[in-house]
Amino acid sequence: MTVEKLDGVTFSQMVLSGAHHLSNNAKKIDALNVFPVPDGDTGTNMNLSMTSGANEVKKLTSDSVSEVANAFAKGLLMGARGNSGVILSQIFRGFAKGMEKKQDLNVADLAIAFDAGVSTAYKAVMKPVEGTILTVAKDAAKKAVSESEKESDIIVFMEKVLAEAKASLKRTPELLPVLKEVGVVDSGGQGLVTIYEGFLAALKGEELPEDTTEVKMEEMVNAEHHKVTQDFMDTSDIVFGYCTEFMVKFEEDKLAENPFSEEDFRNELSELGDSLLVVSDEEIVKVHVHSETPGTCLTLGQRFGSLINMKIENMREQHTALVGEQPKKAVPNEMAEYGIVTVAMGSGLKALFESLGASVVIEGGQTMNPSTQDITDAIKKANAKNILILPNNKNILMAADQAAELAEETVAVVPTKTIPQGISAMLSFHPESDIDENREVMDEARKQVKTGQITYAVRDTQIDGITIENGNFMGIDEGKIVATHKDKSEAVKLLLEKLITEDDEILTILYGEDVEDAELKELVTFIEETYQDVEIEIHHGNQPIYSYIFSVE
Repeated sequence: MTVEKLDGVTFSQMVLSGAHHLSNNAKKIDALNVFPVPDGDTGTNMNLSMTSGANEVKKLTSDSVSEVANAFAKGLLMGARGNSGVILSQIFRGFAKGMEKKQDLNVADLAIAFDAGVSTAYKAVMKPVEGTILTVAKDAAKKAVSESEKESDIIVFMEKVLAEAKASLKRTPELLPVLKEVGVVDSGGQGLVTIYEGFLAALKGEELPEDTTEVKMEEMVNAEHHKVTQDFMDTSDIVFGYCTEFMVKFEEDKLAENPFSEEDFRNELSELGDSLLVVSDEEIVKVHVHSETPGTCLTLGQRFGSLINMKIENMREQHTALVGEQPKKAVPNEMAEYGIVTVAMGSGLKALFESLGASVVIEGGQTMNPSTQDITDAIKKANAKNILILPNNKNILMAADQAAELAEETVAVVPTKTIPQGISAMLSFHPESDIDENREVMDEARKQVKTGQITYAVRDTQIDGITIENGNFMGIDEGKIVATHKDKSEAVKLLLEKLITEDDEILTILYGEDVEDAELKELVTFIEETYQDVEIEIHHGNQPIYSYIFSVE
């Protein structure tokens, strides 16, 4: 079969095939996360972004390839989550521009579109890093341009583009040392290759293999979600707000210490939520539960082995989307002069930001990166002439920038990468100053605070000269793993030793949902005795994933 023209109908099939294949492999892509922390979400973010694009294509009935590409790009743009999702949206934004006003495409047109996609994506990233999705896209586009001069069959052309994308992906560890050290390829690049595989399969009329290991569980999960939709008439009625899914790969040494009983494990989890499913065999146990404390659920599972394939979603937002529920209309308020939109995960952190003056706090962070659409909606909800956005996570920065560009209001992004940076920025806000002055002052303030975090490893690895064992706790200083220990309190002490210097005066402790009162009291006593000149502030953040977030000034 030879294909020399690509129309809108075929391109729609390519998009849907690419989205389906990515969805089917999202968890495998998540597992490529370089750092062994429980937040590997590249596959999840790309999947949600791609699904948003595919949904726009499904609404369209057009045989114009340009119209299909524009709908796809629009959906990707608004659904983009995380840096990987934003970059993906920019690749196909440029791709769509490259085929503007085209009814159908030949090989030369496709090559121009691939090349335009790369140009747009590189311009969108302030400091492009090679060995990432950008490199894979660039190498594939170069191949597309060179092949367009000698090949007219779109199927053969796409086979060669895909082959180069795969070859480029294999080279990513040579370009990015951290990938080589950990022994993985770039997760974003893998996501793009997966999409291109879907594109080619649609062109050839082939079906890609399904990952059947998850089918039984996914059907049960979907049934639970359907039941929830039927059971609740209003989103506010949902008692347990976080849809939590994870798998535990059993480990003999842990099972020796904590023998696994599916019934006992199910009973423990039933105390933490509803819509519970526990499925196990000799090697793994998979869990689905709706809970207010997803971190506690993960901790319980970690007693038996390695945590893999984790996903945490906000069920209240999910339910709203499922039933098409519209927010209750409030009496129109006069537009405020200023509004502040920020991102935080955990009821305590949300309340803290609100107490500091945040207009809207988007529930999100690690494992739950809000989309461009989520941030755009929050901007509208803030109802102000001037909006400041504090992402509080480096993986949300690009989506925030994208939302700011789309907004009708005057919007500025303060590039906060951590919760402590966000708090410091909030404290420096002056309502009398103009938005540019505020952004500058708040940006400077966030640079003056140091951030430390305590979480746990989800696999064995070696990075930055530190050997990390699965299940051990890790101390993270400004995004870099600097300490690890099997005992949480010892990991905390090692981290604080790195964080606190003789010039520091204030230590703020934001403790998570898994921290008991006795543990916190013991930590405070240690700090008071060890760092006598440091003033301590304590807040219950109630955040999952991270037992402690420390702010040092």
